[in-house]
Amino acid sequence: MSDLTARNYTRREMLALSGKAFIAGALAPRVGFARDEESSDASGAVVGTVVAAKVGEKILREGGNAIDAAVGAAFAACIAAPSSCGIGGYGGHAVIALAGGKKITAIDFNSIAPAAARADMFPLDETGRGKGNVNVHGWLAAGVPGTVAGLQLALERYGTRSLRDILAPAIQMCEEGVHVAPIKGIDDAPLEDPRSDSAQTPGMPRAKQRNLALARLLRTLAARNSTESFYRGDIAAQIAGAFQRNGGLVTVEDLAAYRAREVEPLTLEWNGMTLHTAPLTATGPLVLEALAILKALDWPRLSAPQRLHAKLEALRIAWADRLRTFGDPEFVKVPVERLLSRAYAGESAERVAAALKAQKPVAQDVIPSRAGGTINLSAADRRGNMLAVTITHGGGYGAKVLVDELGLILGHGMSRFDPRPGLPNSPGPRKRPVNNMCPSLVTRDGVPVFAVGGDGGTKIPNSVYEVLLNYAGLGAPIETAMAAPRLDTNGTLNLSMEKSCPAEDEGFFTQIGYKVARAGSAYISAVSFDPMTGQARGIARGGV
Repeated sequence: MSDLTARNYTRREMLALSGKAFIAGALAPRVGFARDEESSDASGAVVGTVVAAKVGEKILREGGNAIDAAVGAAFAACIAAPSSCGIGGYGGHAVIALAGGKKITAIDFNSIAPAAARADMFPLDETGRGKGNVNVHGWLAAGVPGTVAGLQLALERYGTRSLRDILAPAIQMCEEGVHVAPIKGIDDAPLEDPRSDSAQTPGMPRAKQRNLALARLLRTLAARNSTESFYRGDIAAQIAGAFQRNGGLVTVEDLAAYRAREVEPLTLEWNGMTLHTAPLTATGPLVLEALAILKALDWPRLSAPQRLHAKLEALRIAWADRLRTFGDPEFVKVPVERLLSRAYAGESAERVAAALKAQKPVAQDVIPSRAGGTINLSAADRRGNMLAVTITHGGGYGAKVLVDELGLILGHGMSRFDPRPGLPNSPGPRKRPVNNMCPSLVTRDGVPVFAVGGDGGTKIPNSVYEVLLNYAGLGAPIETAMAAPRLDTNGTLNLSMEKSCPAEDEGFFTQIGYKVARAGSAYISAVSFDPMTGQARGIARGGV
């Protein structure tokens, strides 16, 4: 095995090995960020990672549609934000609405496990985690990467530009270089920039760094106007060869078997709106289940203190169901229809109502999930096309392994499986892991008006839920829905609250039995579209 397998590489070493770097400020809004980033232009709006979003905005101004813009921005983000996503990222999900609501669809480009994967492939320690973190870092942690396949599928079916044109900004970034900037608190990265031993002004960008190997790969895909050879061809052979040399499991057959796929979004009607979200193996079902519980509870009619308590309990119930039942529906039976049914929502609403009356948490046992990373981009154009797309490596730099000759960092999709055998989300051959992504759309009278998604690991579904709850549940405008203080839970009695949450709310939850901490929420990017004026607006916000 190579040295990359033998130990965890630091951010500094990954930058040096890949030739990659952060664009100055590109990720700054994602951590410790309290103010909104806004986007509004006659051509539309793109929000998310700042520098990548600017690439998308340029595509809109040049006549591209929202899908062109988001895909171009996503490829740019793969260069601008190599800790969070990449060309070798394990995958993502997108929801797409064509102008006027002519079609609402979703793209699933999650990673798949290699055919050699087994439920017991990761030895466990005494806590039930993978020994030595081999399921998190190293070549066994990487499955088949899905990002490039998913972005091309979205582009070829719903975009107007060629892949060749869309890749041009990302290629330019690789060849001309991008600035390095200190990034604090990104997943497992050190809190202080590891290059701080060299002289520089704190917070200022360093010299540009290039990734010529990755540029050559992207130029090859652009010349072929296709990502086909990434999965079935000479590039696939190079990727599979790197796995074989380093003790990984992905083969040329696994790459050849991979397909991004178009799937039907899940929906929920509420207050004259229809919410559409990515289905399994995304975590959209969790968001809709929690919202359905509050709908059954007639949540808007509750008092403000009751609404606060109820929204947390509904979310905790949905998390418990997610952790107990979610898996790849092609391999395990997941009761999604029941979880989103009116009957089950009513049963859960009764549990929440009892908790409100007793002023106690809903009683349940939960083994929490932990995950980080990810980038989301939301876009809308002046014609009313709209989408949210989420892409990821997983945690910081994913598996922390590199296909050297391609300049390709690989995501750790296998870490999204539960390493314990016998569970719905245990590893298995060609199985897709459950992740935390949940890009979502809202339509009113069939017309798309709102798209939202987030990055931040397990915080993503909680923050998307909060924004949708305010936008659809209370009918709040995009500014209010995005600005409202957010809670974060993993289903247990541990509760995180943004600093902007009132002290009396913290006191209430502490009094009834929660262990409360102040911490940031996910970084959420959303766009709205007014079909009367044709105006698109975008806002992105994280929180502390």
